[in-house]
Parts: sequence; structure tokens; C-alpha cells
Amino acid sequence: QVRLVESGGGLVQAGGSLRLSCSAAGRTFSNYYMAWFRQAPGQERAFVSFISEGGATTMYAESVTGRFTTSRDNAKNTMYLEMNSLKPEDTAVYYCAAGLIGSRLTTRYDYWGQGTQVTVSS
Repeated sequence: QVRLVESGGGLVQAGGSLRLSCSAAGRTFSNYYMAWFRQAPGQERAFVSFISEGGATTMYAESVTGRFTTSRDNAKNTMYLEMNSLKPEDTAVYYCAAGLIGSRLTTRYDYWGQGTQVTVSS
């Protein structure tokens, strides 16, 4: 069992920045690929990024490439999402997830956090 808790969400103006954190407890954090997904009202949960176990490999959705950066600190059992140049369309609940492989698919992840709200005003 891996327990995940997101933090760092909030309200920000367009063009601003936020840093989300995902803290993990339970099984060995460094064994898992970690990912960020987001879900806007009335929409399906969508892939944002993932990072490999050691952090050497990352992948991003096209909509966030160049603006968002995913990183992790295995010593702190924490993953981060640095979000810059935020747009109103980035408004969503952001979830972190853990799985044994990296994927854009929600079904590939075994553990999920409860989510943190990010709201970008225009």
C-alpha cells in the first residue's frame, strides 16, 4: 500500500506559478513511477506528466510541455510539479499517482492521492 497526499494547490492569476507536492508513505517510494493527472469539471481525468523511479526519465502532455516540470526527491518520498505560465485552462483538480510502469493511462497506476484544486483566474 502506498498512501499519497497532494498539497500546494490554490488560486493564481493567469501567467503565475504554483508548485504542487505529492508526499508518499508506505512501500518504497523509489520503486514506483510517479505521475500527475488532472481533472476539470465535466471532463475525464487527463495525463499531465510522469517521472521514472530514479527521476532520469520524464514525459509530459503536449498542453503542458515547456511550462510544467516534474521532479522527485526519493530521500524525502516526495514528487513535485512546478507549474509556470499558468492558463485558465489549467484549472482542475490535480492528482498524483504511483505505478510500476510509466504511462499516460490512468489504469496503469495502482495508488492515487485525493487531489488538490488549482484554479487559474483570467
